Amino acid sequence: MDVILLTKVANLGKIGDRVDVKSGYGRNYLLPTGKATLATPDNIRKFEARRAELEKLAHAELQDAESRAERLKDFKLELTAKAGNEGKLFGSIGTADIAEAATKAGQQIARAELRLPNGPLRMVGEHTVTVHLHSDLNVDLLVVITSEDQPASE
Repeated sequence: MDVILLTKVANLGKIGDRVDVKSGYGRNYLLPTGKATLATPDNIRKFEARRAELEKLAHAELQDAESRAERLKDFKLELTAKAGNEGKLFGSIGTADIAEAATKAGQQIARAELRLPNGPLRMVGEHTVTVHLHSDLNVDLLVVITSEDQPASE
């Protein structure tokens, strides 16, 4: 399936690239989400007419992501959870818990933007979580988990 990308897609291409993708990927993901359009002669003309507008929109999204990254740069998220004597949590802390706590702390982070490379957090201590703000921009977020029984150390 031959498509024209309307936004930058990770591991595929940038705005305006004409790429050949598997039909299921194009039909089920790229076309419904508005990330691409079929590469027909009519759509190619329409795209060339809108290219400047799409690139301006992509640049604005990147600027917004960079401003959010600047606000997150020195942000440290502190959570408390029930834990055993060895520091192992009763349960785990996942992306939904981190996103909710960050929103309460004043930083708007969506659950889908969080990346936990080693799975949910299951131990007390400091953990680094990646926040995927834009296809070109990731920010590391420090998450400190303390036990509810222990006082928080400063």
